This record gives sequence, structure tokens and C-alpha cells, in this order.
Amino acid sequence: MLQVNNIEVTYVNIIQVLRGVSLEVADGKIVALLGANGAGKTTTLKAISGMLKTEEGKVTNGGIVFDGKRIDRYGPADIAAMGITQVMEGRRVFEHFNVEENLLVFAHHRKDRGQVKSDIDMVFNYFPKIKERRRQRSGYLSGGEQQMLVIGRGLMARPKLMLLDEPSLGLAPLLVREIYEIIRRINAEQKMAILLVEQNARAALGIADYGYVMENGRIALEGPAERLKDNQDVQEFYMGLSAVGSKKSYREVKHYRRKKRWLA
Repeated sequence: MLQVNNIEVTYVNIIQVLRGVSLEVADGKIVALLGANGAGKTTTLKAISGMLKTEEGKVTNGGIVFDGKRIDRYGPADIAAMGITQVMEGRRVFEHFNVEENLLVFAHHRKDRGQVKSDIDMVFNYFPKIKERRRQRSGYLSGGEQQMLVIGRGLMARPKLMLLDEPSLGLAPLLVREIYEIIRRINAEQKMAILLVEQNARAALGIADYGYVMENGRIALEGPAERLKDNQDVQEFYMGLSAVGSKKSYREVKHYRRKKRWLA
């Protein structure tokens, strides 16, 4: 469905952020894109969704293909109409709108008005917590409820591919598990492909089919999610586990001992 082919991304014609990044998302699959802050994960999503064009960034080499069509020359509105929705990090709700109004905003371009109400009910089925607050201003929701709302807004666009940026950011572990279980359900029931950007490698690889690890604007490792979870370097650097299973902080990891560049 999605093919990112050896792209380079530059901001304001000076700052190169991505260097030869390639990845694929197959139809109906969940793919995790992992890495530390500043690795280039969010820039990769913005390159796919067209949001780079709003920030003086552009793809300067390579290309991005979606459903057989090259899309990196298009703006965000055109790419969204093709079936790609990006759920930004930071729970960016319209604070003065209530929950239902927030959902309707992401259905404004749709012509099947009769289906919109049904889709609101679908969102509330996945997220019953925000159904209870459907008339409440979204600025008064908890952080977890706001995260549910922004994922629900993404669903309202009826995308073929959803780009999720750090859905676990700032949430308690129990809430992270709840949201990730819902993401798994959405993927299975709606047959929707998902590209999931995360620092929380344990949560992301727990539901993903395939994964990529980014370092300094490049893909450092890739492979099936189960194999990435078992990789010692991923466990130590991204999950905080030493070789004997003890907890370890990132500061204690002095060197990232990469034994293999690719996981077949």
C-alpha cells in the first residue's frame, strides 16, 4: 500500500533531517517506526502526509508511493483525500468544541452524510469513555480521553492508512495498554493499515506486524516485530533491559552495539 523509497528530507533548503529512508506498509498491516527523540520519526510521517509543505520542508530525493501513485509532490489536503490520515502527537484537540463537534470536523469533506452518524457511533463503540462526554468541551477531557478523541477523529476520515504519532506519550501504563488494545481492534475490524511512530518499543512491537528502528535520520534495523522484540540491542537500548533482564536506564547504555544492520 505504502512505499517510501530512499527519501531525503530537508528543511529551509539547509537542514537535512532524513537520509535515504525506505520503508513499506502492506495493506491491512500495523508497522511500527521506533527511535529516540530527534531520530526523524515524525518527519517521516509528515513527509508521507504532505505536512512538510506547511513547515518549509520538502522531499529532496527519492519518492513516496501510495496505492500505486506517487504522492510526495502533493499537499496535505490532496493526500488526505487519497486516504491517508495523520494523528499528530500531543493530543491536539479543538479545546472549545465538544467531543462530537471535534469528530464532525474530520468528516467535513465527506459526501456520504448519512454514514457520518453511523461512524460517530463506531467511534463511541471503540471509545465508550468519550461517549459519556460527547457534549463536553474537549479541553476539559483527561489526557487519555483526549488521545482517544484524536484517534476517533482520524477514524472519521475513513482512511485506508492511519499515521499515529506517539499515542502513548504522557499516559499511565494501564491507559497505554487500553489504547493499544483498541488500536489492535481497529486494525483487525476495519482492515485499516497503520504506521505507528513510538518511543515505547514494548507497546508498539506488541501489536505490530513489522518494525523499523531509526537513528539519526536513517533506518538502522528492520524486521518482523517478534524478531525485533527478541533482538538484544533493541531490548537494551529501547526497552531498558540488559542481557540478563535487569532494568537499565538509557544513560547507562554507553554504546549501541549493533550486531546486524538488517533483520531478515
